[in-house]
Amino acid sequence: MFRWGIVSTAKIAREQVVPAIMQSDSSVVTAVASRDAGRAADFARRFNIAHAFEGYQAMLESDVVDGIYIPLVTSQHVEWAIRGAQAGKHVLVEKPLALNAGDIAPVIAARDAAGVVVSEAFMVTYHPQWLKARALIAEGAIGRLRMVQGAFSYFNRDPTNMRNMPELGGGALPDIGVYPTVATRFVTGQEPLDVTAIMERDADFGTDIYANVAMRFDGFDLAFYVATQLAARQVMVFHGDAGFIEVQSPFNASIYDSDKVIVHDAGHTQARVFAFPAVHQYEHQIDAFVRHVRGEDQPIFTLEQSVANQRAIDAIYRAAETGQRQPV
Repeated sequence: MFRWGIVSTAKIAREQVVPAIMQSDSSVVTAVASRDAGRAADFARRFNIAHAFEGYQAMLESDVVDGIYIPLVTSQHVEWAIRGAQAGKHVLVEKPLALNAGDIAPVIAARDAAGVVVSEAFMVTYHPQWLKARALIAEGAIGRLRMVQGAFSYFNRDPTNMRNMPELGGGALPDIGVYPTVATRFVTGQEPLDVTAIMERDADFGTDIYANVAMRFDGFDLAFYVATQLAARQVMVFHGDAGFIEVQSPFNASIYDSDKVIVHDAGHTQARVFAFPAVHQYEHQIDAFVRHVRGEDQPIFTLEQSVANQRAIDAIYRAAETGQRQPV
């Protein structure tokens, strides 16, 4: 079994990733680390984890883990991904890995020097509904793809939440803007050419709370909005000249809605429904990562893909700040 160490006791680790590891056939959680020894001990008792460390570096220097999962605040992702690689541990780090594409180069260098696997945790790329959407578009199920539409929003004005703290990497684009971008890139296998955008920042927090984005690809367009102070909504639609595809619960699969991919014909008279009940995308992510570490022919989300996705987010910021179309 692959032995995981959890770097912090963050909510996503408690509610999603640690339960996924416990359900997986490939892995076990053997350690957790926190800056607060009491929190680490409580977390370890809750999940029956053998080792609790006070301080992240202490766990990295131990021999009780093969790899680490990093759910720290965004501003700390790059630092601890590098430290994990330098300690000889494989690394799965929460998205977004970085706040600027240029910051990922040192992570790649650390990965290559240590000969370990480092991956950004875009769990959606492991869900079979997204693999199905990609296959349908590749086989021409909707003809020529012309338009992709997306939305991702929720309402959160908690001043203590890192999503509302710019110094910790908060904001709509880092938190959720990465998803319509990565999903479109993943499904089509293409990279964006350029982008226009408008953005609104919160007067109190300083974080971007709304962005409306128009991104051009070769032969089709992507239009999406993201917001942290709007009613909850998630949608991704791929529109071609022979039909369109809806991904029912595109990002928070099984939580926001049922996991379905619906293919409509050109006349909107027939629909094919592909349902994926009882799928845990975080468990799929964990098992895929471990298979890749073991040398199996299993694709993962690479750091090179992380650079490409972050370049798109960087371009959105530039476009919004300058009011002009920006190359990606």
